[in-house]
Amino acid sequence: MSTALIYHPIYLNHDTGPHHPERPSRLQSILRKLQKSGLIDRLNAIEPLPASTKYIELVHTREHISCIREACAKGGGNLDPDTVVSAGSYEAALFAAGAVLTGIDYIIKGNASNAFCLIRPPGHHARPSQAMGFCLFNNVAIGARYLQETHGLKRILIIDWDVHHGNGTEEVFCEDPEVFYISLHQYPHYPGTGGGDYIGKGRGKGFTLNVPMNAGSNDLEYIKVFKDIIMPKIDNYKPEFILISAGFDGHKDDPMSSTTLTELGYYEMTALLKRAASSYADNRLISVLEGGYNLISLANSVNSHIEALIS
Repeated sequence: MSTALIYHPIYLNHDTGPHHPERPSRLQSILRKLQKSGLIDRLNAIEPLPASTKYIELVHTREHISCIREACAKGGGNLDPDTVVSAGSYEAALFAAGAVLTGIDYIIKGNASNAFCLIRPPGHHARPSQAMGFCLFNNVAIGARYLQETHGLKRILIIDWDVHHGNGTEEVFCEDPEVFYISLHQYPHYPGTGGGDYIGKGRGKGFTLNVPMNAGSNDLEYIKVFKDIIMPKIDNYKPEFILISAGFDGHKDDPMSSTTLTELGYYEMTALLKRAASSYADNRLISVLEGGYNLISLANSVNSHIEALIS
């Protein structure tokens, strides 16, 4: 079975300005690396369809969707001090969420074992009614809701290794026992959430796992946490589908963090999750790009991540 690469050039139309860290060159640098390494020839490249707003509304309010659409129609601007939109951002965001839905359908139909969504804008900070942290729509959350609503799955795992806590994703699923959200992230760090004592609430209590990592944490420490804490939880949960919020800003060379992961750490975390997908989810796994802002370390880390997905 193949690994799919889901990408559309429309993502480059999300123009955040020349000095913003979440910029089009992030995707361009990844594509150049995949071409140079030859991995791109081993991937099943497909273009996504845009997400229908009916699926975005599974996570976000109509008011939130309208706010972003109208801001872009007016030419763009700042939604908050960090989160910028341009005239092309709304369509790019529809295609970003659409990549996850396209990939899910592709995998469910048996056309690939797993997929990597090479997308922007990212999503895991986006709350139901608020864009923040560079994120407009919560792509992974929309994908998980789509798996529930369209494919009827009852045990969905989201694992988020971006260096920043996915506060938006946690908020969406904090009361949902059908979605197990696991985040390991530098703490304390932006956005200030993700303490280890929070495990969800109501019916979802026990289906949120936050694993705060100290500044300076390296590959060995991350892999130890995976093996000692995260994998036993996954083995107990036995997910039917795995989604990864794959941020690569925990790399030692990234300007946004103080953790010291390397390409090897990302490869090993991916390999562990791929084995879990093989054991419990009929190999079904989709990885979605979140952060990563040093162009060289981002491209190299994604390359290693995809190597593990293919192997």
